[in-house]
Amino acid sequence: MKMFCYQCQETARGKGCEIQGVCGKKPETSARMDQLLYIARGMAIVNRQLREKGASSKDASRFIVDALFTTITNANFNNDMLDGYISKALDLKNELEGESKKRGMEPPFMPEVSYHIPKEEYGVHEVIEHSGTLEEEITSVLHDKNPNIRGLKQLAMYGCKGMAAYARHACNLGYEDEDIYVVIENALAEISRPDISVDELFSLVLNVGDGGVKAMALLDKANTSTYGNPEITKVNIGVRNRPGILVSGHDLKDLEELLEQSAGKGVDIYTHSEMLPAQSYPFFKKFPHFAGNYGNAWWRQIDEFETFNGMFLFTSNCIVPPRPKTTYMDRVYTTGVVGMPGTHFIPEGKDGKKDFSEIIERAQTCQPPTEIERGEIVAGFAHNQVLALAPKIIDLIKSGKIRKFVVMAGCDGRMPSRKYYTEFAERLPKDCVILTAGCAKYRYNKLPLGDIEGVPRVLDAGQCNDSYSLVVIANALKDAFDLESVNDLPIVYNIAWYEQKAVIVLLALLSLGVKNIHTGPTLPAFFTPEILKVLQEKFNIGTIATVDEDLATLIG
Repeated sequence: MKMFCYQCQETARGKGCEIQGVCGKKPETSARMDQLLYIARGMAIVNRQLREKGASSKDASRFIVDALFTTITNANFNNDMLDGYISKALDLKNELEGESKKRGMEPPFMPEVSYHIPKEEYGVHEVIEHSGTLEEEITSVLHDKNPNIRGLKQLAMYGCKGMAAYARHACNLGYEDEDIYVVIENALAEISRPDISVDELFSLVLNVGDGGVKAMALLDKANTSTYGNPEITKVNIGVRNRPGILVSGHDLKDLEELLEQSAGKGVDIYTHSEMLPAQSYPFFKKFPHFAGNYGNAWWRQIDEFETFNGMFLFTSNCIVPPRPKTTYMDRVYTTGVVGMPGTHFIPEGKDGKKDFSEIIERAQTCQPPTEIERGEIVAGFAHNQVLALAPKIIDLIKSGKIRKFVVMAGCDGRMPSRKYYTEFAERLPKDCVILTAGCAKYRYNKLPLGDIEGVPRVLDAGQCNDSYSLVVIANALKDAFDLESVNDLPIVYNIAWYEQKAVIVLLALLSLGVKNIHTGPTLPAFFTPEILKVLQEKFNIGTIATVDEDLATLIG
């Protein structure tokens, strides 16, 4: 066993990656991430103590968010970049401890296990006295011998990773909420306690879910205040005849700066995967060189990037290590927390802005994209737009023309079993409407599913973080029908998960009391039978079966 990681849905054998990550993560990269997270936990413990005295560090809180974000699945594969994070983490942690000592505060407890890896083995910083066996420290997640304790701790950790991603995107637009930092740092401190109980961990997990709701609400406010409310938009999925830059990931601030700097340069900007919802914001529509959406979900990039012919910008996670004979890697640029060997990194300047001139200049020399499909898809059904349609939707529900809404949000992935979601959408009764957010939509958003008296049968709220829109919509319908709970609405949940942002969406829904959620295509490897049993008892959470069985269960 050279490493251990089971944070994503595609983990090896549904149990854990031990030799190399299915995502492409190497053991030496995994070791660095383990160490970075260990130091971040120590920072959280000290900063939580300082916060009690009104002396917490905002720089430390922001760094902890970045440390969590950069270790999310498919974000950072660059060891040198991770070493830089570790060095900065140590400096910040020393500053925090120095501040604590100056105030005469008792030294706080520290995490119970060091994730030190001998320097000669992987080149990771020698930080803490070696303790335990080499195997225990490489497999740092497995240090907790009780699988229920371990699973719940990681559930909290992975929820914090997803929350951190949303908090960082909001921060990039100038929006922060101290309560989110409090939830994250408290969770990291609590999972470091060697004496924490299963019951305490279940409460902690739901508290992380509360933080997730706040983070998604904050990002929704940041996005809509900056770029306007998304509106119904027909998005072209064909190509133009000029060179292009394909923007992937989730960060709208990066897209804004790229569009502004590339205006009038003879280059078109296309969205990819989770950046598709940007097409629906009024602000971005003012750029005539903002073209359509190219390609599909993140995992298909290794084929689709070969035909795009232009340049690529990754603004957040969803980057995939290339095949050996890939031709496009030298044309890939990353920024923010994203890193990949063989690509180019665009840093943030001292003025807080980024210089995209190099990628723009190189794009000008590229061939136009090769067309891989034609047509349009409709997007822009975030909460403001759907609520504008609410009277019509309510009438359709009351008349029986809309029987149920099916929330099919979440992530897409490579496993063949995910064709289930396409078949489920195809066979869904024609009086049912899909509410979606995240890249899971690529399994069915190009199907000819039609509409119900002008209301499309796929209402796309946007990115994974826009699952918050689905909560707003559900609460509005609850109030309109004068119901006590959203669980009384004709809404069912069939959610796909892949990585940690889907985890925080699930925890957010649970913290809001939403029940009867089906999730798949497989259960998280960190869900033990005992954890699943409690979730089933409290929330009636279920797993997918066959399309026929689930249609009978969810639709009736």
